[in-house]
Amino acid sequence: MRSSTADLPRPLRGTIALVAGATRGTGRGIARALGEAGATVYCTGRSVRGQPATAGRNETIEETADLVTAAGGQGIAVRVDHTIPDEVHALVDRVRADHGALDLLVNDVWGGDDLTQWGKSLWEHSLDDGLLMQRRAVHSHIITSHFAIPLMLDRSGALIVEVTDGIGPGYRGNVFYDLAKVSVIRLAVALAYELRNRGVTAVAVTPGFLRSERMLDLFGVTEANWRDHIARDPHWSESETPLFVGRCIAALAADPQHWRMSGRALASWDLAEQYAIDDADGRRPHWGRYIAAQADAKWNELLTRTRDELARRAHGVELAADRETMTLRAGDATRAVLEPELFFTDAKSIAGELLDRYERTLPERSR
Repeated sequence: MRSSTADLPRPLRGTIALVAGATRGTGRGIARALGEAGATVYCTGRSVRGQPATAGRNETIEETADLVTAAGGQGIAVRVDHTIPDEVHALVDRVRADHGALDLLVNDVWGGDDLTQWGKSLWEHSLDDGLLMQRRAVHSHIITSHFAIPLMLDRSGALIVEVTDGIGPGYRGNVFYDLAKVSVIRLAVALAYELRNRGVTAVAVTPGFLRSERMLDLFGVTEANWRDHIARDPHWSESETPLFVGRCIAALAADPQHWRMSGRALASWDLAEQYAIDDADGRRPHWGRYIAAQADAKWNELLTRTRDELARRAHGVELAADRETMTLRAGDATRAVLEPELFFTDAKSIAGELLDRYERTLPERSR
């Protein structure tokens, strides 16, 4: 476990980095980890001392810059709204004037927490909020990359990181949220192709179950006593601090062979295994392995419940189930299951829907 930064190696000493969206959460953790590795980090966002931009949140980019410096790097706070091209252009001009080049760009601007209406389908969701989410979480990344990439071209070891949520193709619980998170993965894929002969690597990286400031507040715990919430939510046991994914990205940036991963969507837990990275408390959480095991258990629970319902309401009818496509079938009736439903929808309810559909396929006289 790391208890001091004084004796840490500084593999990114001399590296000029920009973390767009560094006020809190993942962005702050990444900036701090880059500081641990010795980088100079421009920490940007909209919240500055005395002028918070997000209701109910007091974190500022100055605080993040101070953390970077305390960790061993140089933190530079610059207020920027990354949805406004002129402001981003001015930021890049400043980096150019100060250092002449940029080695690492992390696009982590989000701003969609208060815009996501969970449980609402596309036609029910606020269109204004959904489109604003794309503006904040996707357009900002495009705008920032547009202006920053010229400072990175043909610079040995240059790296672009798109921060996302999840690396698989599955539905993320809300159309607008899904579009935002998948779009930045595609941005990394496209940039990897366009930059393939210019010496710049582009990847997307996801954290696992993040112990951000917002989540700690939501669950009524602090980083010091975060384990107290595990009794109410066992999944919290495999959560990770923002510093964890930050250390993974710092290790990736320091790897001279990171070009081999260009165009890929990467996960903190896999990078941690590859680079032997530990979290702030010395743990090495692996959200991917954990949640896969939990999903298998939930799937088996669903099968048991559905077979019980079949035996009760449709004696003699066999259940056909395909784990790969997550589809249940009874006679001619099917029920496709989304992975989030395994955790957030009662198994009896899903089984009941399948049986209702099965009964509707029967001739009237058989009901």
